Amino acid sequence: MRGSGSLQNGLPTAGHLAIITAPLPGHLNPLQVLARELIGQGWRVSMVHMEAARCFVTDPAIGFVALPSGGEATFRAYLQTLVAPNGPIRLNRMIRATAAMTDGLLAEGPAVLERIGVTAVLADAVEPAGPLIAQRLNLPYAVAITGLPLLGEVDVPPPFLGWRYRTDRWGRFRNRGGYAVTDLLMRPITRVVEAHRRVWGLAEGFSPRVQVAQCPRGLDYPRRSLPPEFLYGSPWRSKETEETDLPDDGRPLIFCSLGTLQGSRRALFATMAEACAAIGARAVIGHAGGLSQEEESALPGDPLVRAFWPQAAVLRRCSAAVLHGGFNSVLDALAAGVPIVALPIGFEQPATAARLIRVGAGRMLSPRGLSARALADALRDVIDRPSYAQAARGLAAEIAAGDGAAGAAAAITAALASRA
Repeated sequence: MRGSGSLQNGLPTAGHLAIITAPLPGHLNPLQVLARELIGQGWRVSMVHMEAARCFVTDPAIGFVALPSGGEATFRAYLQTLVAPNGPIRLNRMIRATAAMTDGLLAEGPAVLERIGVTAVLADAVEPAGPLIAQRLNLPYAVAITGLPLLGEVDVPPPFLGWRYRTDRWGRFRNRGGYAVTDLLMRPITRVVEAHRRVWGLAEGFSPRVQVAQCPRGLDYPRRSLPPEFLYGSPWRSKETEETDLPDDGRPLIFCSLGTLQGSRRALFATMAEACAAIGARAVIGHAGGLSQEEESALPGDPLVRAFWPQAAVLRRCSAAVLHGGFNSVLDALAAGVPIVALPIGFEQPATAARLIRVGAGRMLSPRGLSARALADALRDVIDRPSYAQAARGLAAEIAAGDGAAGAAAAITAALASRA
């Protein structure tokens, strides 16, 4: 491996690993935990992206190297399209903004990685620039999967659709159509990647040494054609030491979150708070800074409201969770053995919710036009019917038995250190 065995602070290192990912907290937060484990195994780790993404890299042990152009306008346009991903026009804008970001990484990334002496790449599965940059520089690479596995398989629906799992003729026909439409929608990104591949004269088939996923096997749909280098896992989380000062007045607590991008949906939070109050429970709302103090105060039902909570500690005190289906929040709730009512808004959230339904750990409702009564009925169901909590606790046991970020880091190090 080029450059392996170099020195950092006088100590031998496994090499210099560049992480190329989507510049979003939902990806960067678990990847930073993974990076910390990799640093502990001797790697020097640098995130490489546009300058505006620097604010999301909060661990001082992890380096950040910006692309020369900065890309502020591209980055801002990208984030704006992610806040409201629904609808064909908005979806098209989001894909085009993503393609522009990938183009910037491909245009400037190889020179940056050569300049800083990178010896291997860790590529986020959702950002196609990483593998192609690794191939351009002839570097070994690993793939990190922070959400659902992005593996095309005819028995499994595309990971952005909330279709149930079925392997009969109709299910496979439907899935083939879903993948065909997905390929069509993703053409702006595909064209960018293929244009750089042609200019660089690169063939297809440059494979990762290993693919590591946060996803527990028990949450995913059954698969018949997993790549040999693919590894299911468990959440990449640091040990949370902060406790919670939640009051105990006898009412059940229900954690309510829409993640970091959707936290400004005041009307949906109001529906959550009202529904919790209707069943004699109390909402614990985390809005990620999306609500003003006035909007917090106007929420019905006496909820407990903050921008951020110590999520793991809060979930251990809760009887249920109302979530948008973001993968990290779902994993945290399942790790606590908490059943979920999912309100998927976009991206892979409907597919994650469909998997929750299949394993019996939750229900799914559409957030569009959602009434407090409908949400209250769903919450009452997942709290009162023991099978939901039992299914969630089953996944909690699988997660607890996993090796988390430490296991993923060990697999990456072993694979990238191989000369194969």
